[in-house]
Amino acid sequence: MNAFIEKKVHELYWDCDVNCARTMLICLGELFGVTYEPQTLNAAVGLHGAGGYRAQCGLVEGSLMFAGVYLNGLGWEEERIVSACYRFAEAFSGEFGSLTCFDLRPGGFSPDDPPHRCEALTCRAVEFTYEFMKAL
Repeated sequence: MNAFIEKKVHELYWDCDVNCARTMLICLGELFGVTYEPQTLNAAVGLHGAGGYRAQCGLVEGSLMFAGVYLNGLGWEEERIVSACYRFAEAFSGEFGSLTCFDLRPGGFSPDDPPHRCEALTCRAVEFTYEFMKAL
């Protein structure tokens, strides 16, 4: 699975210039066989640290969006989905040390940042989220 994730993340970042939140949605969707309405992916267009504001990480936001779509599709009630999202945020923070883009971005931020600096982190986050969702 690591090879699939690495290839897909690389393709989405470098060939398609997709942001981290949409990359999470697309990768998790493929791993779990979930398809989205176009507006779902459109809704995630600004979720890379709140449009680059460096707030909540797009890897977290994309994962939480996926959880809502996926768990609803399994017939879960909203209260149960909210609880799962809380547990995910707690687990993600424990694993990666934060939920914010500002803290998680490797090397921080500078005006001459190379693109897609979070590629390796994204691969780890996709796998982490996949394992978390599978265990629910």
